[in-house]
Amino acid sequence: MAKEETYKKAKELFHKVQKSIGRAIVGQEEVIEQMVVAIITGNHALLEGYPGLGKTMMIRALAKTLDLKFSRIQCTPDLMPSDITGTYIIEEDASGKKKFRFQEGPVFANVVLADEINRATPKTQSALLEAMQEKQVTSGNRTFPLEPPFFVLATQNPIEMEGTYPLPEAQLDRFLFKLLVKYPERGEEEKIVDRYTSEKVPEAEKVLSREQLLDLGDLSRMVPISDDLRERVVGIVAATRPSNENKIAKQYLEYGASPRASIGIVLASKARALIHGRNFVSKDDIWAVALPVLRHRLILNFESEREGITPDAVVGMILKEVG
Repeated sequence: MAKEETYKKAKELFHKVQKSIGRAIVGQEEVIEQMVVAIITGNHALLEGYPGLGKTMMIRALAKTLDLKFSRIQCTPDLMPSDITGTYIIEEDASGKKKFRFQEGPVFANVVLADEINRATPKTQSALLEAMQEKQVTSGNRTFPLEPPFFVLATQNPIEMEGTYPLPEAQLDRFLFKLLVKYPERGEEEKIVDRYTSEKVPEAEKVLSREQLLDLGDLSRMVPISDDLRERVVGIVAATRPSNENKIAKQYLEYGASPRASIGIVLASKARALIHGRNFVSKDDIWAVALPVLRHRLILNFESEREGITPDAVVGMILKEVG
């Protein structure tokens, strides 16, 4: 399919993706949309939610829908960096001569699920940094490129914090979105119970090719955004940095977001506009992606934490002020 045709059918393709994932997942439409936006823009996403809400299943269904190579890393305190990236092994050839060969780890996939990422030690967490940022893995004196597209979709639980290692800000900043997976509504839960206690459990099916996905990524960058909206994005991110001018940030925050957040909001807004069938970025696109882009990039001050203020609440106040 040519890029022009993919552009015209972007909205239709997204609806097919939604429908396919919807065969396995009930509800969570907003989270699914934001995961697709992250993947279209070539970025990573962090999913947070209580156990049993289908985070892992959602990521697996997305990988199957997009027909991408999938791998899962179950993060535990004893997980080593080489368990993620791979290691050199000694093997014997036909002549009996021994030599070293690099055995690829699970990071060599298109969609990598880092399950309960905050249970891995900082040393192991950092093994993902190069892969997430540079799309490559270095082992010894050799560098191995990762085949595009490459995405890390990580999960973490907001409870059972004992024995966990909070992600450092440098790694959190590599995730375009932090998505909150919430409890289903009563009607949705009834559908979940009915679906997963029947004879045959439905599964997602392939609806998008790798080439179409890469084309959508290229096309999303071509979606125009007005100078006014671009300036508004920069204004939103700048308003998260504590100063005498930014009263809300000064009152509630220790540190604000970097320019990477501004880039993320614009790219995500363009991708959202594309899959909604529009050839321009609207204010609604910006408001829809600003919260998941910013919530994990803000560091609350002591008073805010003591009073139970959340980053979401602060972002809401900033968006209301910027208008």
